[in-house]
Amino acid sequence: MSEHVRIERDGTVLAITLARPQRRNAITVAMYAALADAIEGAASDPDLRLITIRGDGVDFTAGNDLADFLAGDPARASDDDVPVWRLLRALAVNEVPILAAVQGNAVGIGTTLLFHCDLVIAEEGCRFVMPFVDLGLVPEAASSLLMPRLAGRRAAAKHLLLGEPFGAGEAHDMGLASHVAARGELGATFAKLQQAVIAKPVQAFRLTQKLLRTDDRDSVLERMTLENGHFSERLTSDEVKQAIASFFAKRG
Repeated sequence: MSEHVRIERDGTVLAITLARPQRRNAITVAMYAALADAIEGAASDPDLRLITIRGDGVDFTAGNDLADFLAGDPARASDDDVPVWRLLRALAVNEVPILAAVQGNAVGIGTTLLFHCDLVIAEEGCRFVMPFVDLGLVPEAASSLLMPRLAGRRAAAKHLLLGEPFGAGEAHDMGLASHVAARGELGATFAKLQQAVIAKPVQAFRLTQKLLRTDDRDSVLERMTLENGHFSERLTSDEVKQAIASFFAKRG
């Protein structure tokens, strides 16, 4: 487990919180492992009715902690036991409804993991961005498949090829967000929607969630495997080394 992922069981709800606000909830390898364990474990819990995902502080998540990631072995990035790939596969096959609430920035995987959530609340003023190409990388989480399905190829190209950010309104219009909360109302909207889910007939709700995902599962897992292979190859490229060096230089 990771001290930066808070996992709490509240009755029939599994609440997952990214709890590293001092680093904008940037996700480390240890955090990915804790998240993967939680989502995988939910499959064997028949009493669980809902998983929630939130971020502490001003941001949902700044995405991957690049320094932590690069400290590992990039050549293993496509291996089955790599925590980030475990997490993404667990999300793809998950059959427990997931509700996510997004404030501030949702960068990289902070956006792409939302494609696998059933309900997503975006607070007005939040910012989604997928800067994979800018880092010399390719998308993950089957976003290269799911985003064109949701938003169309041109919009997907704008956000995946050019890395242009977008806000809560566009996220809602394209179907990435199911609800938009006014500034300062994310907590209230989240609580209201959580209660609405819990009040539904549990088996009917879960069966309907499963039906909504049935046609996607095999194609999503296949696309993840393809993306992960390219991602792994890219990590050893000069383009990635130069892009990441530039990223850290700008931060410094």
